[in-house]
Amino acid sequence: MSRLKLFLPLVIFVVLALLFWRGLYLDPQEMPSALLNKPVPEFSLQKVADNSQIVEKKDLPNGPHLMNVWATWCVACRVEHPYLNALAEQGVPIVGVNLKDEDEAAIKWLEKFHNPYLYSLADRDGRLALDLGVFGAPETFLVDSEGTIRCKHVGVVDNKVWQTKLQPLYEKLKNQRWDDIVGELSDSLISRCQ
Repeated sequence: MSRLKLFLPLVIFVVLALLFWRGLYLDPQEMPSALLNKPVPEFSLQKVADNSQIVEKKDLPNGPHLMNVWATWCVACRVEHPYLNALAEQGVPIVGVNLKDEDEAAIKWLEKFHNPYLYSLADRDGRLALDLGVFGAPETFLVDSEGTIRCKHVGVVDNKVWQTKLQPLYEKLKNQRWDDIVGELSDSLISRCQ
């Protein structure tokens, strides 16, 4: 029995090495969102640009829109930002969720790089991001007109992501309810949104 104990560290090492090896091949973007097809969580947050204004879930846009989690300390957010500006110029409504940031830094960022957001919520303690199941910034959610999250994207939104993942659903949701289109959607599109 005491000889078997000598091999215990080797067994533990092999098990951990196998788990690590398996983890190398997993895509963190494929982790399904727990909130997919569920309502946006309740929140009450100040606007970044005006701390006197409180925004709640009921104040979200009535039509389909994007909720984009961003921060000034996020390098990928800087890469994504020009594309969000282009989407906003095309009329796509975007609500920002400024994650764990200083308001002054966020305001300077928006002045320097332009503001694609209808408004940005100051999620200073990350509570809303936590409730949304956010792993980090940037993350973007497509929310339908009833306030339900229909698609989640982890990482930078660029032209490819917009055209293959978010835009097809966004365009359909502009004119139809989710229940009317869900049967028409391809399995691949639905799986890309998880």
